[in-house]
Amino acid sequence: MPTIAIGKLAETCGVNIDTVRYYERQDLLHPSERTPSGYRRYDQGGVKRLKFIRKAQGLGFTLAEIKTLLGLAENDEADCGDIRKLARQKITELEPRIADMLKIKQGLEALAKYCPGSGKPLSECTILEYFYAEDKQ
Repeated sequence: MPTIAIGKLAETCGVNIDTVRYYERQDLLHPSERTPSGYRRYDQGGVKRLKFIRKAQGLGFTLAEIKTLLGLAENDEADCGDIRKLARQKITELEPRIADMLKIKQGLEALAKYCPGSGKPLSECTILEYFYAEDKQ
């Protein structure tokens, strides 16, 4: 099976070479071999693993959580329920952050609604007025 160099792996997966090296240091990714001169070489499994890591990160999993997911994926005694449990835990963890983001969105929508818009001087900008307003405590 042909192998590829670290630069080709990084390019194929849309990451920086330093990212690949970082994942190696975090024990998430390993070259399938090293050349006599010490260059890293990766097989198709390395490509799949790096894509797995990037997709999991895209869904908010931390590198530690990804390491757990990878461990489960390689454990013959694990099943779908184990992976589902981690996904549900991530959902539970995200819910308060989502609620906070929705509050921020509502606040921004309210500010934008009352902004007079184009053609008005900045002295009439309700958004700037809000940011400069003294807090009432």
